[in-house]
Amino acid sequence: MDVRIEVPTPADLTELATVAARTFPLACPPGATEDNVNAFIAANLSETAFAGYLSDPDRLLLIARDDTRILGYAMLIRGVPEDTDVAQAVPLRPAVELSKMYTLADVHGAGVSAALMAESLRRSADAACVWLGVNQKNVRAQRFYAKAGFRVSGTKTFRLGDTVENDYVMVRTS
Repeated sequence: MDVRIEVPTPADLTELATVAARTFPLACPPGATEDNVNAFIAANLSETAFAGYLSDPDRLLLIARDDTRILGYAMLIRGVPEDTDVAQAVPLRPAVELSKMYTLADVHGAGVSAALMAESLRRSADAACVWLGVNQKNVRAQRFYAKAGFRVSGTKTFRLGDTVENDYVMVRTS
């Protein structure tokens, strides 16, 4: 599959928000309610939200595309949030968070995620480490991140609507 990784432009934001709305539920734990998933999408994965991410100097959006469509995306954020659990699990600085990385279901296993990961790590090469949060029940994603050199270093919580989910914090040193 011919995949290009690039920074989106404002013209990509409508399609990017659509891809985000289709892919986010794929990573949610089995018990997540549709209302909670939809609330998260509305608050964090809308076209307006992506426009804000695109203009934030501490964030970098990347999209994977072929000749016809966006296949997936990733978002990098410089730093570590003021979360005690994350701060303990991510001791190295400077750090970059791999905040989002999702691909459409019909391209799973086709190298799109690997291409996004490779470019994300290349773009984070000046950091001492890259870290991410992954739901403790998302074993498939954990295996993928482990293959990319990430190791579980702690836990954190993640609010999904009116529920609190449990995530592993995984770190990859440079």
